[in-house]
Amino acid sequence: MKLIIVLLMLLVGLTRMEGDEQLEKDTPTQQVNVKARRFKFVPSRINMTAGTAIEIVLTSQDVTHGFRIVGTDTDVRIPPRGEGNTRVTFQAIQPGRYRFECSRPCGAGHSSMRGVIRVVPSSSTVFGRGFKD
Repeated sequence: MKLIIVLLMLLVGLTRMEGDEQLEKDTPTQQVNVKARRFKFVPSRINMTAGTAIEIVLTSQDVTHGFRIVGTDTDVRIPPRGEGNTRVTFQAIQPGRYRFECSRPCGAGHSSMRGVIRVVPSSSTVFGRGFKD
């Protein structure tokens, strides 16, 4: 039971929204620009290193979209073309794959609007072996 509680606490701590005081001030951050359009994200695959943070700048090229990272509290609205962008800061401590998807109905192809954030270990090895996800 204690293990489940610890795992849930780790999962909740995996994402940080912009302005969250819990994000370490000395955490390396890189910016990734993601465009949302009929019915895909470009790019739909983002790579990052565990322990770092990325600022995802989301811009729609058409209608209102959403951006949700599955299994986290991240779920934001992306305004329609010409009305600005939305920024999300994501920090992953654990290597793995984090799926994201459009969370606002945007048309017939809405369900195919998905992507993945691939988080690799900071040293690119785990216990002396290459990382495989």
